[in-house]
Amino acid sequence: MADFETAYSLTIRSEGGYVLTNDPRDTGKQTYAGISRKFNPQWIGWHSIDRGDTPDTNSVREFYRKAFWNRVNGDSITTQDVANNIYDFAVNAGVKTAIKLAQIVVGVQPDGVIGPKSMAALNSIDGQVFKMAYALAKIARYRDIVQKNKSQRAFLLGWINRSLDGVA
Repeated sequence: MADFETAYSLTIRSEGGYVLTNDPRDTGKQTYAGISRKFNPQWIGWHSIDRGDTPDTNSVREFYRKAFWNRVNGDSITTQDVANNIYDFAVNAGVKTAIKLAQIVVGVQPDGVIGPKSMAALNSIDGQVFKMAYALAKIARYRDIVQKNKSQRAFLLGWINRSLDGVA
């Protein structure tokens, strides 16, 4: 079974670590350790930030576990590379989007829910094959985002690099 801590360490690095950012071009607006205030206003860490304190790293880790890892059923995925990639893309693009793209890659009906058929397909694909096909699918999705919203072009190279990280 895949390990959350392994996946989390890769994702928190991709998110830039435990840093507060407020890039006006970012559709997530203010973020801390990659957690968007706009999309996750209920996260407990915002209380610390609003007081001028640094949130506890465990609150970040548990947020990521509950909001993303558990929702992509990371503990049930047997290949670490497959779990890492779906989880990381869920953090970056949303759970349903990440699951649908993974379902397309493994050839099952893309409904955004990992049921028994999806899990069986995910657990039977070679991890390296999945990583490469999933990276290409993610890059195509990012291309589409930039074509629809030119302001997001500033993030395209970073998204491509994140998609290709660990593929070779």
